[in-house]
Amino acid sequence: MDPIAVTMLRWIPLLPLAGAVVNGLFGKAIQRRAGKGAVAAIAVAPVVAAFAVSVAVFLRLLGLDPERRLLLDVVWRWLAVGSLRVDVAFLADPLATTLLLVVTGIGGLIHLYSTAYMRDDDAYWRYFAYLNLFTFAMLVLVLADNLLLMFVGWEGVGFCSWALIGFWWREPVNTGAGNKAFIVNRIGDTGFVLGVFALFWALDAAGHGTLVFRDLQRHAASLDGRVLLGVPAATLVTLLLFVGATGKSAQIPLHVWLPDAMQGPTPVSALIHAATMVTAGVYMIARLHFLYALAPATLAVIAGVGAATALGAATIGLVQNDIKRVLAYSTVSQLGYMFLALGVGAWTAGVFHLVTHAFFKACLFLGAGSVIHALDHEQDMRQMGGLRTALPVTFSTFLVAALALGGMPLTAGFFSKDEILWHAWSSPYGSALLWGVGVVGAALTAGYVGRQVLLVFFGASRVEARRAAQVRESPPAMTGPLVVLAAGALLIGFLGVPESLGGANPFAAWLSPVFASEHVDAAHAAEAAHDARLEWMLMAVSVAMAAAGAGVAYLIYRRPAGSADALAAIAGGAPYRLLLNKYWVDEIYWAIFGRGTFALARAGAWLDARIIDGIVDGSAAVTRAIARLEGGFDARVVDGVVNGLAAATYALGGRLRRLQTGHINAYLYVVVGAVALVLIARLF
Repeated sequence: MDPIAVTMLRWIPLLPLAGAVVNGLFGKAIQRRAGKGAVAAIAVAPVVAAFAVSVAVFLRLLGLDPERRLLLDVVWRWLAVGSLRVDVAFLADPLATTLLLVVTGIGGLIHLYSTAYMRDDDAYWRYFAYLNLFTFAMLVLVLADNLLLMFVGWEGVGFCSWALIGFWWREPVNTGAGNKAFIVNRIGDTGFVLGVFALFWALDAAGHGTLVFRDLQRHAASLDGRVLLGVPAATLVTLLLFVGATGKSAQIPLHVWLPDAMQGPTPVSALIHAATMVTAGVYMIARLHFLYALAPATLAVIAGVGAATALGAATIGLVQNDIKRVLAYSTVSQLGYMFLALGVGAWTAGVFHLVTHAFFKACLFLGAGSVIHALDHEQDMRQMGGLRTALPVTFSTFLVAALALGGMPLTAGFFSKDEILWHAWSSPYGSALLWGVGVVGAALTAGYVGRQVLLVFFGASRVEARRAAQVRESPPAMTGPLVVLAAGALLIGFLGVPESLGGANPFAAWLSPVFASEHVDAAHAAEAAHDARLEWMLMAVSVAMAAAGAGVAYLIYRRPAGSADALAAIAGGAPYRLLLNKYWVDEIYWAIFGRGTFALARAGAWLDARIIDGIVDGSAAVTRAIARLEGGFDARVVDGVVNGLAAATYALGGRLRRLQTGHINAYLYVVVGAVALVLIARLF
């Protein structure tokens, strides 16, 4: 389809960039002279304006025929090298616009929440500069017309994430978490870059060298039958790009950075690690679905990794005690569900869960922030309890979001998670095993979020007396966004009510122009002929499992104290320690890569000191010895010969000098003597 040229798209990322520049360069002076309110206004207003432009883009697309819903804003020609032509250009279609509304809408709420949450921080201006800069980078990633510009946004959110995770840099644990996120993401980004190179190489060899998404979709079929490094080109390219998605979206084995990223301020956790940045990998794969449709082997890998991540992270979340860390592992797990959907070809289901998850997980993180704010930065759930009466708005909104996360009926999470599970069963790329893992993960999800609600808001208060006296509800700037997000967590799912429940699924209809291509969406193909009774039965099983998970949590944490301890002591406490220590993945990585790197460094130092330096020092010693020999030979032989000749010449000259007396008579005697000798010689 031919895009409609516009110039409005560029303003969506430029508005937050303007806020970042103003606060970044002048924020300190503005804060000192005009106060923090001015800094907040400079930061929040551009994001709200970007949301307004995003809504205008949505309405513009909605008014077009489905096959013409494509807007293009070309800013300037960026690269023109050989066959490669890349513009700084922004593209809006239903998929990009969906993410625009999420990033600017939820991002705007989090900016507003931050104005109160960060009020006491002296670096208020710097925080908002980073937050605006992150929003700019994420919007560039979403709107990018090509892979190179997407990579600019991709790296931008990585940098801003590092800066925001380590925002409170005076604590080494915070900077360590930021560095860990940065390094792990660079590992994934290496795969992304190699994937881009391999894609261009393969397409250029076929005469279609391009990295523009529209052109990629037109020429993707030319990868069929092509081989790179002994592997089908489509498989190699998509696997390498998936490595990048694994790092950015915290999938096994590159998931370890996300839980530690909770060291940043809580609004950062909500924005970067729940609603936006960590979904970048999901968005990238959905954007390139036409490539992944050519690589069934890659889809199988994605589905397997997603299912393993969903289950593994959920088990860890069962025993964590930090209120934010539970949510962090929940995020990892829910991202696993999104990748499971993508792996079975259910592109729409994956994106739908991305949207619903953004609402309920942002609400949960901000709700956790409200609790932490009320408890003077206490994050251990074992030191909470009974807070539902003191924090009524926080409790009610947190409960709604928790129900959505648990997949309870009629919440947003129920509709999106059920759609994923159905496609995991019915898709040609799905299987009973993938469905079973997803259902067990759903039960565990309800279990750990139920445990969290009970520990934080129910039971007897375990809050220290000094904190209990000052517990009060957060200000409206914090509770207002909670109410909006909770409403979304409750209602947004009705945009995707499936046909089996009497819905028309307008969300799928909205995205259909993006995913309707010559490569048939396996999920839609399965949906066209599925058995509604089977879907109802599978839905009932998943709901029953979720209810069972929540019920077990209730039985354990609402019974007399000690039941949880008894459960933790099963098998000598080994299972509990295994989960509490996160399967010792960090320790294993440290032993292999951390200690391995240090061991390699020590080996390199020894090699340098003993071998390299030994060779260099030995060469120097040999050179010095040769120099000494040459010096001795020069001094004793060469100089001796020269000096001896000089001395002999001097001595001979001294003797001959005696013949030069200056007396005429002596000279006559010599002449006469010489003549006499000559005559005598001739006679004989």
